[in-house]
Amino acid sequence: MAFLYGSIGSSVAQQPKSALIPMPQTVKMTHGRFLFTTNTVIRTEDAKSPAVAYFLRQLKRAGNFSNKIVSGKVPGKQPELFITSAGTAQLPEEGYRLVVAPAGITLAGKGAGLFYGLQTLLQLINNAEEHGVINSMIIEDAPRFGYRGLMLDVSRHFFTVAQIKDLLDLMAYYKLNRFHWHLTDDQGWRLEIKSYPKLTQVGAWRVPRIEFSGNTLPPQPGEAATDGGFYTQEQVRDIIRYAAERHIEILPEIDVPGHSMAAIAAYPELCVTKDTSIQVNPGSSFAKWFPSGGFEMYIDNSLDPTAEKVYTFLDKVMEEVAALFPYPYIHIGGDECYKAFWEKDERVQSFMKQYQIKDAHALQTWFISKLNKIILSKHKKMIAWDEVAEGEMNDSITIMNRFGEKSAATQIRKGMHIILAPGGNGLYFDYAQSSSDQEPSSHGGDAPAWKAYQYNPAYAGLSAEERKFMMGVEGCIWTENIPDVSKLQYMLLPRMLALAETAWSDTTVKDYTRFVNSALPLHLGAFDKAGMNYRVPTAFDYTDTTFTTDKFKFEVAQLPLPGARIYYTLNNRPPGDYDHAYTKPVTIIIPKGKKITLKTIVITPAGRRSIITRTVLDNSSAENK
Repeated sequence: MAFLYGSIGSSVAQQPKSALIPMPQTVKMTHGRFLFTTNTVIRTEDAKSPAVAYFLRQLKRAGNFSNKIVSGKVPGKQPELFITSAGTAQLPEEGYRLVVAPAGITLAGKGAGLFYGLQTLLQLINNAEEHGVINSMIIEDAPRFGYRGLMLDVSRHFFTVAQIKDLLDLMAYYKLNRFHWHLTDDQGWRLEIKSYPKLTQVGAWRVPRIEFSGNTLPPQPGEAATDGGFYTQEQVRDIIRYAAERHIEILPEIDVPGHSMAAIAAYPELCVTKDTSIQVNPGSSFAKWFPSGGFEMYIDNSLDPTAEKVYTFLDKVMEEVAALFPYPYIHIGGDECYKAFWEKDERVQSFMKQYQIKDAHALQTWFISKLNKIILSKHKKMIAWDEVAEGEMNDSITIMNRFGEKSAATQIRKGMHIILAPGGNGLYFDYAQSSSDQEPSSHGGDAPAWKAYQYNPAYAGLSAEERKFMMGVEGCIWTENIPDVSKLQYMLLPRMLALAETAWSDTTVKDYTRFVNSALPLHLGAFDKAGMNYRVPTAFDYTDTTFTTDKFKFEVAQLPLPGARIYYTLNNRPPGDYDHAYTKPVTIIIPKGKKITLKTIVITPAGRRSIITRTVLDNSSAENK
């Protein structure tokens, strides 16, 4: 996923400030320009600053800049970039001040704020119409939310250390600062746990299958489990160090008590059925889902909440997780826990009577409370999905909210801090990017980029005091239908950029028209040059519509990215680069009593193609005959 940060240029006049993602809180344009070249001296109070070193590496990749760093005064009037922490005491957390003037550039910030100021400067350099020319401006900036997250599920499909690092680079460029790492599930246990080696010896591997579906064949007798992988603890430490250099903290998720089939395959005694035939799921169906939202599991994938050996297991696992990850939270999942195996087990029922636990839902609350004590004993705090807040939970835990406004208000009023990741508001990036059947296979539903961009978690029903319980927002990407990096890039981009602006920018500075017309084309152009995959925007916002008319003006206000070409047909056939090329507005006359089908496709300089839009121009109605 290497993003080369290359300067892409544009034949279309751009205001550099309009191309920034995420949009800063305030940008004041001033007079003049600054020319950034390889001769621009970088003066800093800390020549060994990791943020400055990272910026220099990015500069070299962006435009072959090889700038000098000095820590003292620059002789004469040599152009300089001055990086300082002076006068930053009053800046907000993660905030910075960037002043570009003809005589030089001054960046004031500390810690993460300094790092993000350098990312903004790098974008200004990359987005420049002329190589290295930056218009004068004053930027005062700080994030709206402290938690700006992206979750990647590596259980359904495994991604290498190098691929994870590439994703972290991309996150850092767009000022996302929390990487939620979904490490365990029914389809694979991805983290080395030295106390329980079979978790990766057995739990990290499954029989190979091409796709996840109801038609996927379950493991067959004697079939070798060769598909999978895991991260050693040393690899995890390396990734944590890499993330920290980019001011990204990593939230590990160990999904329990449900979604534990990979752990149970390794240690069958952890579930109530103690079924030794259970294997890591390869993507085949093992549950029936009902329209009401309920489900029935055919295979036991939940830990036994009554067995002391389960809590011994969790204590040792959480001890190693806590020792590895510096972030103060551990995510424990807690969602979609199937309880019927508990309800059928006589020993479990006897346990519930003994401890006066009224039902299986209360038993899960018992489990979560006991696990919370384990996590607190490791000097960490618990994060879990919505379901754990549904019972009479009295523990102080943080909720990762995927159900949206109604449950968010309930959780906050219980005194719980929350992170917003509602799929219904466009933050599940494994959903399709439009309702078109041309979109690649996805987990379900559709979540176009505009949904993630326009999502505002400041729900009207909450008071200003209640909104303080919102830590931030997160985009989630589950990987049942994402087997490789190319598909991952396609599903993430450009939606991850919409998430970045939703997480960072105040609603007062967000403008979807600016985002789509001024900013996105330049960033997508950089992805195109870097050889990255992404969803190419269509010529029209819609993909399938009908207009009743006798005349239609086919006009595209803005190319989706520099150098892209639009091709079209009027005979209902799929267009390609051998069809009509759109070069200027076209007026289409529809004869009385007829229909014309206009189909369009966008093809980028690198040859990537959008889905095809279909516009039916209908002049067949009685009124027009």
